[in-house]
Amino acid sequence: MSTGKKVAAWSAITILASSLFAGLSTVDTSTVSAATTKPVKITFWHAMAGPYKEALQKRIDAFNKSQKQYKVVATAQGDYTTLNQKIMAGAKSKTLPVMAQATYTQIPDYAKDGIVTSIQSQVTGKNGLSKKQLNNIYSGFLQQSKYKGEYYSTPFSASVREMFYNKTLLKKYNLSVPKTWDDIANMSEVLKKDGIATVGFDKSFDMEWDSMVRSAGESLVTSGGKVNVNSKKAVAAAKLITNMVSDGTAKTAGSDIYGTTNFVNGKTALTFSSSAGITATQAAAAKDFDWGTAPLPSYQGKSATVLAGNSLVVTATVSKKQQSGAWAFMKFLMSDKQTEKWAEATGYLPITKTATKSAAYKAYLDKNPLAKAASESLPGAFSDTAFLGYQDYRTNLATAVDAMLTKNTSASDALNTLADQTKKTLQENK
Repeated sequence: MSTGKKVAAWSAITILASSLFAGLSTVDTSTVSAATTKPVKITFWHAMAGPYKEALQKRIDAFNKSQKQYKVVATAQGDYTTLNQKIMAGAKSKTLPVMAQATYTQIPDYAKDGIVTSIQSQVTGKNGLSKKQLNNIYSGFLQQSKYKGEYYSTPFSASVREMFYNKTLLKKYNLSVPKTWDDIANMSEVLKKDGIATVGFDKSFDMEWDSMVRSAGESLVTSGGKVNVNSKKAVAAAKLITNMVSDGTAKTAGSDIYGTTNFVNGKTALTFSSSAGITATQAAAAKDFDWGTAPLPSYQGKSATVLAGNSLVVTATVSKKQQSGAWAFMKFLMSDKQTEKWAEATGYLPITKTATKSAAYKAYLDKNPLAKAASESLPGAFSDTAFLGYQDYRTNLATAVDAMLTKNTSASDALNTLADQTKKTLQENK
């Protein structure tokens, strides 16, 4: 082979090799790039079901589409009790998600057990919330997010306790929507003649009782640790309820858990529910069922309703990237637009003042008058004191209510036992 031909051949080989290596280099770079841009997975456990689950997934989808850095993947874990059980089990087996729903009253115990972490640095940091943004969130909801002066959660599923009433029954008996517990007593005299219960409670009446005691000027457990669950005012409120159940003017839901079934079937003229229960009640009721909503009746001249719902927490074992992703999702959900959309879809309350006053939400209320009572209830809304051992207190409270309803235990005896148990709980968790 001549020298010229050898040079040409080597040049061809060199060009071919360069092309091959260039191709390999391109493939490798693409693979690395894809790996580095893969979104951080944010696992999320919640207790939403039915239409609430669907509404939550829409918010998640909107967040995932809004950015490429994180991907929230949600898993329903049953009801709130089951969710709590799974969180406790997940802590032991080290299988906790990145974030979860939790009631604000669970946070002290979760923090003590190392299950959740403070998000103070996220809230107040560079990518946190400004003073203007914090002031835009209703103080009652924001206060629930703090424990020992630091933020441990963000508000999300905000609701209040309110009253549902059967318009058809009230019209039939020429009755007005009750505004006080005295009004309810007067209604009962009319309705019981035909075997209709005036009031339908859930399986437990603890939230209505809690609201009545607060209306009477007392907290069941104060922030200073004083226990009032067996005070004269607390016992009197419990007796009012148990007497109604005993004489048939009130029903509890029993195994149905919620009073919705009795209410939509016309077995009770009134029922008490979370404002978020509107969606579930609409789904359970016949199309021609005519009903309305109103704030809880006042007691001893004052109105009060306990705030409920769930907050969002970040678990303590996550990486910094996962914590940043969880915070980005939390912040997204707290935006005026998203909290307003969530409220429209579920009956929960918007957590920001701007969202509540927005043209979109006002238009929603005009089209959905059932949702108005919740916002009307906010002036008298309150939160229970959260403390270490609160879950034990809740368990003991449920036992006390059950004893009054199913074992004929007097209100004073049941609540005296609850008081002793609560004092012991507080003492053990000092």
